[in-house]
Amino acid sequence: MAAAAVALAAATAASRRSWRHLFRWRVPSSRAPCGLVCSTRGLSGGNEYDLLVIGGGSGGLACAKEAADFGKKVAILDYVVPSPRGTSWGLGGTCVNVGCIPKKLMHHSALLGSAIRDAHHYGWDVAPLAQHDWGQMAEAIQNHVKSLNWGYRVQLQERKVRYFNMLGSFVNEHTVRGVTKAGKETVVTADHIVIATGGRPRYPDDVEGAQYGITSDDLFWLKKSPGKTLVVGASYVSLECAGFLTGLGLDATVMMRSIPLRGFDQQMALLVTDYMEAHGTKFLKHCTMKKLEKLEDNRLRATWTNHEEGREEASIFDTVMWAVGRVPETRSLNLEKVGVKLHPGSQKIMVNASEATSVAHIYAIGDITEGRPELTPTAILAGKLLARRLFSQSTELMDYDNVPTTVFTPLEYGSVGLSEEEAEKRYGQENLEVYHAYYKPLEFTVAERDSSQCYIKMVCLRERDQQILGLHFIGPNAGEVIQGFALGVKCGATYSQMKRTLGIHPTSAEEVIKLWITKRSGLPSTITGC
Repeated sequence: MAAAAVALAAATAASRRSWRHLFRWRVPSSRAPCGLVCSTRGLSGGNEYDLLVIGGGSGGLACAKEAADFGKKVAILDYVVPSPRGTSWGLGGTCVNVGCIPKKLMHHSALLGSAIRDAHHYGWDVAPLAQHDWGQMAEAIQNHVKSLNWGYRVQLQERKVRYFNMLGSFVNEHTVRGVTKAGKETVVTADHIVIATGGRPRYPDDVEGAQYGITSDDLFWLKKSPGKTLVVGASYVSLECAGFLTGLGLDATVMMRSIPLRGFDQQMALLVTDYMEAHGTKFLKHCTMKKLEKLEDNRLRATWTNHEEGREEASIFDTVMWAVGRVPETRSLNLEKVGVKLHPGSQKIMVNASEATSVAHIYAIGDITEGRPELTPTAILAGKLLARRLFSQSTELMDYDNVPTTVFTPLEYGSVGLSEEEAEKRYGQENLEVYHAYYKPLEFTVAERDSSQCYIKMVCLRERDQQILGLHFIGPNAGEVIQGFALGVKCGATYSQMKRTLGIHPTSAEEVIKLWITKRSGLPSTITGC
């Protein structure tokens, strides 16, 4: 039996001790016959590739393609271990397959439902209670994702990047062993190796019957509607999924142990959940899951502890989805073999400002790295800049400050810069000026839509021209609004400069330009008219 297959089987068996691996993972079996294909150049001392990237997500692909554009010989290893439910997908990583792309499209589908309900107010003769077809939506979205998978394969071929559909693990600091689903092995050597394997959703290890639940890895590939759904967790993944499920006409409940959107501005987070609750999403607050039981009809009985009421409660759902965090894909990499240091708590890879690990010639980017935002654009740019430093004499480092982002909840929340809480910690409340306003998007007026949570907040230094430290926007198209302002914040824009900027009328974005009421003043913060 080949040594690599034995090691892979052992790693798989060890990882199954967590809930996430208690189920059938379709990885190469230790009993499967294994062929061995070795790189003779690697074994003789010369490295076959200038760069090897482990992980075919957004960051890994960006790094590989950038290096190839410099004329370097590049290879990429990517392998998707199926979820406990057996869900797997193609090249492109989390964002393309089970993250940003299908999430945004399902969010858009839900917004179209809201638009249908508004349409008759604007003169359209449409049925406001039109039924949604999950299967039709899912097929269209999944076909689009598959087209992206194919597109990435073509891009790699065009750049002569060698693609290995294999699960990789380190042999030494310049050598990685890849194993296919069938157990065939290949040894690849490279001068530089970049780890970009990302993370996967976590299953709770303290909940009896947790294996009966699914995660976001499965939700986006369901062929049939999930039906009445309980989403456990208060992360952006949880709120986004529960939000579009509600918007598609499904019964959706969010179970929160503590606060929503930890790490985001909490005033904004509570406005997001208030809007969701007012528009049909149910919330179980201060609750923790205790047990899941599968019934004869395949529905699930969930039992939880309500800490606020001090009692145990239960209900029946068609689907329970875990959104309780993510774990880095480090366990199968054999990092201890080469001495790559991991954070003792998160088990993410420790890197310095140049994305270098504790081992020379080994780098890491994206969600697998400790202390970095788990966002696609940061991984992409970090990958590109790393390739330029390695192969184009660049010295530019990735700047992780003032990273813009948006939570695609039914009422979107976009932000860039510091939350109000973080600004207070850094500068002190007395040194801040916070401008804010509630506003009503023009599109909401004719349909008389609720706008009580449409809100903007600009956190500034109080001295001199009042540099903008953070900008937060809740409302329609929040991502489109924040993207433009992100440039200003990145360039050190001040409140004085913002006030001299003309708004585009009538837009929701112009409400940012019009901010003048401060929290310190105590004046009513609702804008009326033009």
